[in-house]
Amino acid sequence: MLIRTGYDIVFETEVATPMMAMLSLHPSRNKDLVTPHRIVATPDVPTYDYLDAFGNVCTRVTVPKGGLTLSCDFTIEDSGAPDPFTPDAVQHPVEDLPDDILIYLLGSRYCETDRLTETAWSLFGHVPAGWQRVQAVVDFVHSHVEFGYHYARPTKTAWDVHQERQGVCRDFAHFAITLCRCMNIPARYCTGYLGDIGIPPVDAPMDFSAWFDVYLGGTWHTFDARHNRPRIGRILMARGRDATDTALTTTFGRAQLVRFDVHTDEVFADDQPSG
Repeated sequence: MLIRTGYDIVFETEVATPMMAMLSLHPSRNKDLVTPHRIVATPDVPTYDYLDAFGNVCTRVTVPKGGLTLSCDFTIEDSGAPDPFTPDAVQHPVEDLPDDILIYLLGSRYCETDRLTETAWSLFGHVPAGWQRVQAVVDFVHSHVEFGYHYARPTKTAWDVHQERQGVCRDFAHFAITLCRCMNIPARYCTGYLGDIGIPPVDAPMDFSAWFDVYLGGTWHTFDARHNRPRIGRILMARGRDATDTALTTTFGRAQLVRFDVHTDEVFADDQPSG
């Protein structure tokens, strides 16, 4: 399967403003590129990339006075298979977890394990450990939280989501991640493209999406508390402890977002632009 995807994002500023962007494809997907991946800045100002502690590509740029457009368009090959279903994946005792996995058991900016541990054990302590327990968490979050773009706010945490029972995809992910960590299941936050491939068309503007991974049976597995069904065509951009580690853009000063267009569509070889 071929997927053409990308974005046009426009910022306006009154003064030159430094920015860090996490708008690149995750390095783990570079081998799947069919056309080059390149972020285009308009006007053509200098940018440079580095890898952060989680292996994500970060782009540094200074938005000039007046504003900046960041755009990208590329085609990537995907297996076309839905998220794997591995019901026999086991939960590891904490003492057996690799050292680099332990960080995904700890509380973080948007995932307050200290506030939700008692709730988590009361809800899921009776569920068999492993895949079945994670799925119980996902089922609960999916049914407990109402989705709506107007419920978004940058300060909303997992505890807030539990109390308000409303949120966007990142809130579903934060809440589920926190409940998993409370149950000693390592969980990490993921962000990327997710179009409506393999499902009926969605009557909503395309956006980036958030989901999460859990560590079971010696590897990471994908779960999605907002959709709660295997999906086709996830294209990873970044992952970390929570949205703090994976923010699409971080500005060090005032910058107004005035346009945000994202596209993700299945295409066929004959549809590819020539040259």
